[in-house]
Amino acid sequence: MTAERRGEAAQPSLDQLRERIIARGNVPRHVAVIMDGNGRWARIRRLPRVVGHRAGRHSLRRCLRACVDLGVSYLTLYTFSQENFKRPAAEVKALWLFLDEALAAEKRELDRNNVRLVASGEIGMIPGNVRAVLDETIADLADNDGLVLNLALAYGGRTEILRAARALARRAAAGEIDPDDIDEDALRAGFYSPEIPDPDLVIRTSGEQRLSNFLIWQSAYSEIHITKVLWPDFDERDLMTAVEDYQGRDRRFGGVNGNDRSTAPARPKSSLLDPKRWINMLKVRP
Repeated sequence: MTAERRGEAAQPSLDQLRERIIARGNVPRHVAVIMDGNGRWARIRRLPRVVGHRAGRHSLRRCLRACVDLGVSYLTLYTFSQENFKRPAAEVKALWLFLDEALAAEKRELDRNNVRLVASGEIGMIPGNVRAVLDETIADLADNDGLVLNLALAYGGRTEILRAARALARRAAAGEIDPDDIDEDALRAGFYSPEIPDPDLVIRTSGEQRLSNFLIWQSAYSEIHITKVLWPDFDERDLMTAVEDYQGRDRRFGGVNGNDRSTAPARPKSSLLDPKRWINMLKVRP
């Protein structure tokens, strides 16, 4: 992506940006991306929506490459939501076709980068031919121990929580578990991919400011980065910019940073009832 497109005079090279991020050290372990804007990208160019979906495949490759270079351990992509089934049948069919094509075309590249593939969602809702290709690709990459690419397919955050709650309810009804013993870990065990840690950073493209039912439990304390860049235009620099933004955040998880001055021992001060103190603090004339 060019500096002209961003309206910036000068930018560091990708190598410089990568080195700067790695040197800083606190690279997010898990990055999750809501890939939005394919339809708008196509509409701007007066092209069919499906062309935008196809163009988004190149962004996926660039995003994956940047995560591998930065040492990210997990990358979750909101590939197909349960709400997407409500779209026109022709578009839904095209989306599954594109996934089929992408899995076949990208498997060698994923293997070369030591990427392991997993999928999260109501996998049984995926068309049989696409699921067969998905299962085969997952099996072929199962021995890789690098970045884990998690495709959220037929995924819905509320359904995931409801599914886990129902499983616990059945166990409780059967006397296998005491309801008072149910905790967050017990609920999480019923999620689609409980072994994947919560995302440190959630990126949403196209400027929309919502989670859209994506990892709503897991993202409770995630840092969120929103960019107006449409997904087909999203590139390595955009991913690295989001990571650098994350590195500048103060993640307290509801607590207080130890470097926060408000937590330091207070120096001896005059009484709170002393009017001179407040006049001095507020610079109010008597």
